[in-house]
Amino acid sequence: MSLFNWVDNFLPNLLNALFPVQFAEVNGQIPKVTGLGFLVAITLVLIVGWLSSLFFVERLVSIFDKVLEKTPGIKIIYSSVKDFLEAFAGNKKKFDAPVLVNVDAPDVWRIGFITQKDSDHFGLADYVTVYVPHSYAISGITYIVAPTKIRKLPKSISAAEAMKYVVSGGVTTMEEEKDAVHPSMEKQASFDGPNNI
Repeated sequence: MSLFNWVDNFLPNLLNALFPVQFAEVNGQIPKVTGLGFLVAITLVLIVGWLSSLFFVERLVSIFDKVLEKTPGIKIIYSSVKDFLEAFAGNKKKFDAPVLVNVDAPDVWRIGFITQKDSDHFGLADYVTVYVPHSYAISGITYIVAPTKIRKLPKSISAAEAMKYVVSGGVTTMEEEKDAVHPSMEKQASFDGPNNI
């Protein structure tokens, strides 16, 4: 909102300087054009997006990326945020295996996403790493759990639908045939192991 306010405050002065007749002062104030700040901000975002898709800008971003990844202190935060964002939409998409994970009580399940099929690097070769997002937030919790604590969701539920359901706090409804998840979960066998994901 502050970007729009800044643009709304900056634009009238600029327009008055460029077009003094059309944007003349009325009662000592330059008139504001409602919604112009929003349009300018959206236009700027589109222009920046277009420029970033050009080859030379892509090259500059790549160089800047390498500098940030080698800067002490910043590289930890930058690489973590970069990996997290790439897990959603990048080439290294990781949140493509939605599951139910049991971590709180025997009959309480959370929707999560398998991010590592084994946790051998922690000495837990037969365990699976699951990221569980929070509702109405961009945060989440990572659990390392035994495969018996995981159930696959039906193939009819995509990763995007599962994420949407979690982030909305369960308010988002899925198509009618996908609402029948609960009975099928009763019959479904537990997760057999990390190789069957």
